[in-house]
Amino acid sequence: MAQHKQSQGGLTEFVKTIVYAGLIAVGIHTFFLEPFYIPSGSMVPTLLVGDYLVVNKFAYGYSRFSLPFAPDWFAGRIFGGVPKRGAVVVFRPPGAPNEDFIKRVVGLPGDTVQVTGGQLYINGKIVPRVDAGDYVDTSSGAPVVARDYTESLPGGVVHSILKLTNAPENDGGVDPNNTPLYTVPAGDLFMMGDNRDNSEDSRFMDGPVGYVPIENVVGPAELIFFSIDLKHPFWEIWEWPFEIRWGRMFHTIR
Repeated sequence: MAQHKQSQGGLTEFVKTIVYAGLIAVGIHTFFLEPFYIPSGSMVPTLLVGDYLVVNKFAYGYSRFSLPFAPDWFAGRIFGGVPKRGAVVVFRPPGAPNEDFIKRVVGLPGDTVQVTGGQLYINGKIVPRVDAGDYVDTSSGAPVVARDYTESLPGGVVHSILKLTNAPENDGGVDPNNTPLYTVPAGDLFMMGDNRDNSEDSRFMDGPVGYVPIENVVGPAELIFFSIDLKHPFWEIWEWPFEIRWGRMFHTIR
């Protein structure tokens, strides 16, 4: 009988340990850190398809979009903060609130943003960039040769962008290289992808993104913790070690 009770006690402790571990994992995922996978090439060359990121969920406080399934329990942000210009953030776009997008914050509340002749202007001033040579983008399948530029945003963030020689128009007829003058409303952000001619972002007001309320921001992308280039079929396990991008692992995101 004593042995039977001891077995029951051991099982109870095991179940409690599993439950506690699950609650801790859910708490970390909900309030602190969340993994995020890059499925598209809109942020190339900063982020590649197959990158796995850590998103800091407490950097700007919490909104309903910080919680699983974004329940409509409250409005605004608790312990709120405004992302800095140049931050790479995960957010829920107004036109697709159940999806996660990742872009760079280009315009803050009150800023004017415009692209003219493929060149970005913020508050009426050209954003300087330096030609860094050719870049072969394979994020959409077939290799595409683009131009790599090092762009310096107001406030000091320096990062890479890609530009095509002949950029296609958006499906709605918007020219991504010659946009209207946008004035970012109070409480909103203007987002752009680093792959400037392959990004659905705030330049296209009829699309899912448009101006993004600060409330919709989940958090900044902080770290690439894993990256893999899945060029071969999953069953070719002998190719796995060669598809891991070892040099991208544990890199901070700028």
